[in-house]
Amino acid sequence: MTGKKGLLVVLSGPSGTGKSTVIGALLDLRDDLRFSVSATTRAPRPGEVDGREYYFRSREQFLDMIAADAFLEHAEYVGNFYGTPAAPIEADMAAGYSVLLDIEVQGAAQVMAKRPEAVSVFLCPPSLDELERRLRGRGTDDDDRVRGRLAAARREIAQAKNYDYIVVNDDAHKAARELDAILTAELCRSGRQLRSIPEGEMFP
Repeated sequence: MTGKKGLLVVLSGPSGTGKSTVIGALLDLRDDLRFSVSATTRAPRPGEVDGREYYFRSREQFLDMIAADAFLEHAEYVGNFYGTPAAPIEADMAAGYSVLLDIEVQGAAQVMAKRPEAVSVFLCPPSLDELERRLRGRGTDDDDRVRGRLAAARREIAQAKNYDYIVVNDDAHKAARELDAILTAELCRSGRQLRSIPEGEMFP
């Protein structure tokens, strides 16, 4: 890597917006980007590996990590804890990698409060009608669950104004290229570039 510290990138968006597809395409575009792995107290599912899908921790271990302020954010959901450990992210960033967090709006607010330098991006669907089409196209949710997801999406989209950038996912590869451009621009900010140049060497 270049020796510059990487970016902390927060990505949020409603269920069905296509975050996973966009993230996969973005990771293919950049070799300086890592994807953050969350910790959880839920049991591993068949095929899941500790440190790949999640860091699997006992409830006692997780509570100890909360007490030690080891998370950028954490929450309890359906009886299990989920959180974003800070240490692996700091290690990757110190090595020059940028780190991407795929995180819902409440968790994102926690991260942005702790790390105001984080670059935040909200991924929007082209429209709520298109979002409904995508959700129904999955074939995994009944009508009530689809309506619930749409109601949640409206609440989440109302928070988009709190993010640095908004990207509309009408095409996953186009959205990935826009995210790629955002990361490149942020890495080229004058404040970051000046910090990487020895004092007085180029700019008096």
